[in-house]
Amino acid sequence: MSFPTGSAFKDLLTLAHDLADRSGEIIRPHFRRPIEVANKAGAAAFDPVTKADKGAERAIVRLIRSRAPEHGVIGEEYGSQRPDAPLQWVIDPIDGTRSFITGTPMWGTLIGLLHEGTPVLGLMDQPFTGERFWSDVKASFRREAGGKARRMRTRPCARIADALIMTTSPDLFEAGAETDAFGRVRQAARMTRYGGDCYAYCLLAAGFVDLVIEAGLKSYDVVALIPLVERAGGRVTTWDGRPATDGGRIVASGDPALHDKVLKLLNR
Repeated sequence: MSFPTGSAFKDLLTLAHDLADRSGEIIRPHFRRPIEVANKAGAAAFDPVTKADKGAERAIVRLIRSRAPEHGVIGEEYGSQRPDAPLQWVIDPIDGTRSFITGTPMWGTLIGLLHEGTPVLGLMDQPFTGERFWSDVKASFRREAGGKARRMRTRPCARIADALIMTTSPDLFEAGAETDAFGRVRQAARMTRYGGDCYAYCLLAAGFVDLVIEAGLKSYDVVALIPLVERAGGRVTTWDGRPATDGGRIVASGDPALHDKVLKLLNR
């Protein structure tokens, strides 16, 4: 199928906003309230999940099934539905559950759309702060609580020495090659800040951060963020320069002129 354009794309974007509105209604009452936390990873690690994650994904999927039953869904908590559909919604109901359970508002709901495997639409919603970030066909936008939509643009930063880096945690990087690679960029850059999850990519798209470098991501961690960053003027790939759609080791640059320099340093 050809990619929807014009009014058809607007309908998809409207659905994405409606999905965010619905998920926010589910998540918001649980934030900074006592909540049971389960561990999906078992005894070997810690991968938290709450009823807010699960309830929001169920609500999102129900709305997709109601409004666009022919579309597929890839979700963090409940897996895939209609995997052969040309249009696939990729959902992370709470990207940053560790932040969520500690009362830190550096988390968000990720809603992405793939057309035949290519990211074409992305939205990040922060229902507690009321912020929302999204892409359309050619640009990216952000809206603060009660405010108007404003176009986002990444900022110029062609030198690593001038770059501000964000990454969710140093624990993302495996000891050895990954830690060493990130360390080379961190030492060459102006400043590094930890924490952020999806929020860091939105800050990059809005022109406040120059680099986001991470590892161990899944597709639902990044699909929504790719068009959001790229249509603001940035670039997102794996550490070896491949498409980032499937996750893995990811680098996002606000200035495309910076990107290849960072890749070279990561792979030195």
